Amino acid sequence: MDYTIEKVENKLIIRGLKDFNPTHIFENGQCFRWYREDDGSYTTVAGGRLINILKDGERVIVDGTDEKDWRGYWHNYFDLDRDYGEIKRELSKDPILKEAIQFGEGLRLLNQDPYETIISFIISANNQIPRIKNAVEAISNDLGDYIGTYRGREYFSFPQPERLASKSTQYIMEKYRVGFRGDRIREASRRIAAGEFDTLCIYDTDHGDAVDMLTTLPGVGPKVSGCILLFAYDKSEAFPVDVWVKRVMEYFYFKRPAKKRELEESGEKIFGKLAGYAQQYLFYYARELGIGK
Repeated sequence: MDYTIEKVENKLIIRGLKDFNPTHIFENGQCFRWYREDDGSYTTVAGGRLINILKDGERVIVDGTDEKDWRGYWHNYFDLDRDYGEIKRELSKDPILKEAIQFGEGLRLLNQDPYETIISFIISANNQIPRIKNAVEAISNDLGDYIGTYRGREYFSFPQPERLASKSTQYIMEKYRVGFRGDRIREASRRIAAGEFDTLCIYDTDHGDAVDMLTTLPGVGPKVSGCILLFAYDKSEAFPVDVWVKRVMEYFYFKRPAKKRELEESGEKIFGKLAGYAQQYLFYYARELGIGK
């Protein structure tokens, strides 16, 4: 994607970003390290970095970074090399998705850190987004490295696996309020820290084998593995089914109740290599309208 960057009063003014809306990107359940400010901007942490980002008409205003770091890190994080216009044109051949895309037209899939994504979505099992965000923030504030203070809030990086692995299950459960997920978080962190599970090899593994590998980790089932593959490993054929995707698929496509595994397989079959993008548009659409609630 071609766009221009201008530095004005220590902020970046970016013009020409297409298919980009921070609300659609951050508030669709794919990440949990963001905070919505009173002015409608978003402060977010990723890769040990902190930025504030505001969409102002055709401009995107970014505070907390420079052009070199934006192009070197945030450009890939926001998936700016991908043509979402073409993805939307292809998916819009489906009339349901055509309408769904209108609600989340500025949505993009983030390229997130694998370990942080694994732990975040282990926490997400049978959980609500505000509680997931609180738990991830609590872990970061307790064990992460200080990044900086912005608008009166301190921000910390997500810790390395050995730091979580060093804590007892009881500590994790009580300190971060993650309940039964505490043992799963600790054991997954221990295995990754010990080198028993290689988070990097999944990038070059096909979808089916990657699912098999991820589901050997405690707390990682089909839905959680699908989220990890989609949000950290660029496996766009993944079609994770949460409560909202289940509702929208049953309401529009099945016209009947269906099991999650049936919905996952159907989503992958119907939408093919674009299944993950379809999932995100459907998720945002269903949650915004309360479809099937």
